[in-house]
Amino acid sequence: MARVLLIDDDRALSRALRIGLSARGDQVSTAATGEEGLSKLALEEPQVVLLDLGLPDLDGLEICHRIRQWSGVPIIVLSANDLESRKVAALDGGANDYVTKPFGMPELEARMRAVIRDCRSDVHPQSDRLVVSELELDLVHHQATCTGKRVELTSKEFDLLAYLARHAEKVCTHQMILGSVWGGAYGSEAEYLRVYIYRLRRKLGDAGRLLHTAPGIGYSLSAA
Repeated sequence: MARVLLIDDDRALSRALRIGLSARGDQVSTAATGEEGLSKLALEEPQVVLLDLGLPDLDGLEICHRIRQWSGVPIIVLSANDLESRKVAALDGGANDYVTKPFGMPELEARMRAVIRDCRSDVHPQSDRLVVSELELDLVHHQATCTGKRVELTSKEFDLLAYLARHAEKVCTHQMILGSVWGGAYGSEAEYLRVYIYRLRRKLGDAGRLLHTAPGIGYSLSAA
């Protein structure tokens, strides 16, 4: 028996899975959008997430990325797309397994048991907020505030700030930041990163002073 969060906008499939999984004793919670799923994940702390990639509001790969910023919960992707490139992107993006629709209940149940067993030590979410000085980052809803006021950031700007906040007071190299936030293909694009740091400083206003440059090395976020 497991606590399961199903994030899928296919009502017929969601109903079938809820009935099938509940019949074996699982507690199943459902969400029809990515944002709803992220909120339920934070509130309900499921033991496994079943995630459809084709949601109406957010791409499934983006949801994987957001979840992995603050939780080690096992993620099984459910998708009608069987392209190898899509599978690789999902697994590289944080998913633990990838199941192609249509699938049988015995197969899904076996995969759920496997990922829960393999990731049991990482089931519970870490903190869903990061606070550095007057900056507060809500990792579930991808929202940043400064002295209580909302700061409008793009998805990548938020990811960059969150990465630096996780490593506050430490210098992060250009390669470390680019590889973690943008992926390995951007590992040498230091100029690309400089533009994003400039944008962050402007949007953060006075709090932009917390962002420090280590010439020729990288950047850091301080708490003072």
